Amino acid sequence: MTTTNSIEQLQGWLQGAADIAMRAGDLILELYEEQAYETYEKDDESPVTSADFAANRLIVDGLAALTPDIPVLSEEGSHLAFEERRKWPRYWMIDPIDGTQEFIARSGDFGVIIALVEYNQPVLGVIYWPAGDVLYTAQRGQGAFRRDVHGIQRIQVRRLADPLNDVLHLAISRRQPRERVLQRMTSDRELQLVPAGSCSLKACMIAEGRADCFLRVGPTGEWDTAAAEVIVGEAGGRIVSESFTPLTYNQEANLGNPNFIILGDPEVPWQHVFTHHRNAD
Repeated sequence: MTTTNSIEQLQGWLQGAADIAMRAGDLILELYEEQAYETYEKDDESPVTSADFAANRLIVDGLAALTPDIPVLSEEGSHLAFEERRKWPRYWMIDPIDGTQEFIARSGDFGVIIALVEYNQPVLGVIYWPAGDVLYTAQRGQGAFRRDVHGIQRIQVRRLADPLNDVLHLAISRRQPRERVLQRMTSDRELQLVPAGSCSLKACMIAEGRADCFLRVGPTGEWDTAAAEVIVGEAGGRIVSESFTPLTYNQEANLGNPNFIILGDPEVPWQHVFTHHRNAD
């Protein structure tokens, strides 16, 4: 059972992680605006930039100072063997720039992700949008919040007047072919498409009610969903695999995610909206 002391400790770590994310965001935005970065290709042919690496160093160093005894697992870091990291009771999971393609395309739709995972469950989530200077944070059991120039407010998913029939606002990628998503959904439900950038920012859109759902088809890593899972969950929604099973963290050697869905209003019959699971064996 979580004690008062541990809740307070987590609150301190959340604030520290938020400060680190914003510092990393400032660095990223400076490099972005000056176009002072190099672009490379990873082994999987996805892009990465020197800004990713610079932000990664800042975040890893910041978390090491904040919590010296908690290891860090980063998309841009070297990953220890599963036999080593499976023993971790808690660890930080980060993505220095979520939406590197958006960063390169200069859309501004990229974010900084920091999450704390305890006993294979995300418990703290930080997502920072540098271009808009908007910070999203959540602690499991303590609510989800948005901080911007207007102050701090608690956020909630949108509740539909008629969950069975109202138009659903579907967040959809600017880079991913739309048919890959739409063909996996029922044709009976009216949709309004909401184009957006990185996975993390789409999750925040759902958490604050600007979209109702999002389906990600294609490769992602656990760092793409850990913080979002806390933020969306505390806002009243959830993240599940396309088969409507929970996502897992550090329970397999492969740190990749299955296709996943971010869902808002819990009263919507989502398994009748996202229907690909019916064809999966």
